[in-house]
Amino acid sequence: MQQNNEQHLGDEVQVEETEGELPEDKLPFPRATIVNMVRKHISKGKQIKGQVKDELNIWLGKMVERIAKKMDAHPYSYIDMSMFREAIEPYENLEDIEKEKERIIKQLESIKAACDVLINEVDRKFVK
Repeated sequence: MQQNNEQHLGDEVQVEETEGELPEDKLPFPRATIVNMVRKHISKGKQIKGQVKDELNIWLGKMVERIAKKMDAHPYSYIDMSMFREAIEPYENLEDIEKEKERIIKQLESIKAACDVLINEVDRKFVK
């Protein structure tokens, strides 16, 4: 079983390497930075497993890489805010896409229910 070697210093969390975690120098960001950010958004007392800390760290590093490559695709010798906004747009729109998906699913369920009613009427009136 993995040890929890987080030491709380005020609002900051200092994290020591535990079994199964990657060495700090193999991660794109300091582990404590990621842990502190996650802790701000989870309930007090919840433990964050080492693998989650590392995988989130690696995933965020890949996200920065994808965004940087998208900004670099422009032929200019600079990167400005419009390029940044364009690069992050697909990720910013994910919540809107999820809401649209839920709306479409509800409409399809409504159409399915109407079809079921029509099938029942046809069966009742014409099939004997």
